[in-house]
Amino acid sequence: MGEALWDVLPEGKKIGGAPANFAYHVKQFGLDSCVVSAIGADALGAEILENFDSKELNYNIATVPYPTGTVQVEIDQAGIPQYDIKENVAWDNIPFTPELEELAKNTRAVCFGSLAQRNVVSRETIDRFLDTMPRDEDTLVVFDVNLRQGFYNKEILTGSMERCNILKINDEELVTVSRMFGYPGIDLQDKCWILLGKYNLKMLILTCGVNGSYVFTPGRVSFQPTPTVEVADTVGAGDSFTAAFIANILKGRSVEEAHRLAVETSAYVCTQQGAMPQLPAHLTH
Repeated sequence: MGEALWDVLPEGKKIGGAPANFAYHVKQFGLDSCVVSAIGADALGAEILENFDSKELNYNIATVPYPTGTVQVEIDQAGIPQYDIKENVAWDNIPFTPELEELAKNTRAVCFGSLAQRNVVSRETIDRFLDTMPRDEDTLVVFDVNLRQGFYNKEILTGSMERCNILKINDEELVTVSRMFGYPGIDLQDKCWILLGKYNLKMLILTCGVNGSYVFTPGRVSFQPTPTVEVADTVGAGDSFTAAFIANILKGRSVEEAHRLAVETSAYVCTQQGAMPQLPAHLTH
C-alpha cells in the first residue's frame, strides 16, 4: 500500500514506488498480490495502469483529483539514487473504499511504509486497512520504514511500529530512528533487540548494504553476507528483498531459507536496470 509513481531518471522515466515493486516481486514468487494506491486523471496515471496491465499485476488504484506522482531521481557516482519526491499528489490521497475494505478482509500479508503516511488522507486509509485485516497468528503486517526527505516524524514511526509485526529497516534508518527515540549510543544489533521487544515484533529485518543483512526473531538471529555483484543500479533492490522474504515465509519456508532467497533476489535486481526485472526461475520456485 502506498505510492505509485514515475521515477524520472537521467535515461527516461520508469514506473516506481515501493508498493508496486513489492507486489510485482511477490507475484513472481507465485502468490496473489495487489498494488493499492491512487493516480490522477492524467496521461501519467493512465500509463501506470497500462504498465501494470502489461505485467498482469493486480491493483486497487483510485483515480483522484490530484496529479499522478513523480520523483526526480539523480544517480550519483557510486550508483546510489538521490530522490526529489513531488508533494500533494494522487498517492497522498488514497481513499478508503468498499472495494478496499473487502480486499483488507482477505489479506494475509500487507507491506506499507512511512512515505505514504506523509499526508493524513493516505495515512488514515492505511490505518483503516490494517484495522480491517484478519488478526490471526499468521497475518503479516510489514512496516518497511523507507525514510525519505524528511517525510516522517516520531508519531508516524511510533504508530506504525505499534501496528506492524514485522519491521524492515536499513542501517542508516536505524541510526536516524535511534536518535529520534533516544538510544543513540549502543550498537546496531542491541538497538534491534530493543525494538523487537518493545514493539512485540515477530521479526525485525535489518539490511546493511554491502555489510550483509540480519533477521532478528525472539531469541534468534539469522545473518547473510551480501553477494558481490556487478551493480547496474540499486533502485528497488530493498523492495525485492522484502517481497522475496515475505513470499517465502508465506510459502512456509524457514526464516533462514527465506532470508537466503531474499538476499539472492536483491543481489540479482542490483545487476539489472530498474526496479522490476523478471527474476530467474531458480529464485522463484
